[in-house]
Amino acid sequence: MVKLTVMYNLPEGTDHEAFLQWRTGPHQKSNASMPKVLKTDFYTAKPTLMGEPAYRYITEAYFASMEDLENAFFTEAAQAKLKEDVKRIKDQVFLISEEVMTTINKE
Repeated sequence: MVKLTVMYNLPEGTDHEAFLQWRTGPHQKSNASMPKVLKTDFYTAKPTLMGEPAYRYITEAYFASMEDLENAFFTEAAQAKLKEDVKRIKDQVFLISEEVMTTINKE
């Protein structure tokens, strides 16, 4: 399993509610319709005892293989769309990780 994780914030003055409406509506539908995506999630980060998180928003998209991720995300069309989408965010960090091990608790 391979996961694309994007952590980010919003530019100063961005309407949080309007962003959430776009992000959980048309953008989530777009993410879910990428070829070979198995699952896609969206999160808001919460403060901990250690303080405020460096990033407020997190998006994850899961693929069966690196080849599937590359074929979905590294196309000319996907990169052109990404170039437009990142105009809505700031401080973005893109991580690609490959699963080494999974443990599922059955409690």
